[in-house]
Amino acid sequence: MTALTPDSAKQFILDNTALMAPPHVPEIRLHLADEAHDLWQRTEDELVEIGLPPPFWAFAWAGGQGLARYVIDNPDMVRGKRVLDFASGSGLVAIAAVKAGAAEVTAADIDPFCATAIRLNSEANGVGIAFLGTDCVGTDAGWDVVLAGDVFYDKPFADRLMPWFSTLKRRGADILVGDPGRSYLPRSGLEPLAVYQVPVTRALEDAEVKRTTVWRLLDAIAEQAFP
Repeated sequence: MTALTPDSAKQFILDNTALMAPPHVPEIRLHLADEAHDLWQRTEDELVEIGLPPPFWAFAWAGGQGLARYVIDNPDMVRGKRVLDFASGSGLVAIAAVKAGAAEVTAADIDPFCATAIRLNSEANGVGIAFLGTDCVGTDAGWDVVLAGDVFYDKPFADRLMPWFSTLKRRGADILVGDPGRSYLPRSGLEPLAVYQVPVTRALEDAEVKRTTVWRLLDAIAEQAFP
């Protein structure tokens, strides 16, 4: 690809996705890739060759779908609050938080395509979302709620997240995680809030339906001596 600009990112997204509703959150429409799009078929190696990061923003992952469903069905979790949707991808969970009545929502993701994808998706749903394109792990902008879908897929990343989440929890933030059984989800310190059977695509996952749990970080784990 040529150098990424907002216009080139927008054109790429429009050329490689269609506006559709994730199966578990039909209230929301996103620019997503499916079997009809070349983007779906390309391997990670092919994407690297054209200078494109893996397009996580182009798919509605199970953890995000479950978390978005929970937020919409339990609006008191976010209503009137300042919310961070961490590792936002498509912006699905951020959009759900706005629809549920959050006072202010920030979507954070370091993939440069996400700024444009989230803007297009927020416009498609008639909501306003702030975007943060820097690595915010370890920072604290006073969020009341941090929402994180599908973040425990990598051990070094998971090892960075738990101390940060725990620090935010200690000062009073709620931390909600949507996870379909990723390898590095902590085995303790989380309480289940809801369990969903989320339709996904076998091309992305190892099944057509993923059992997805929404977890809440407990005060007990926040008291652990993370560095």
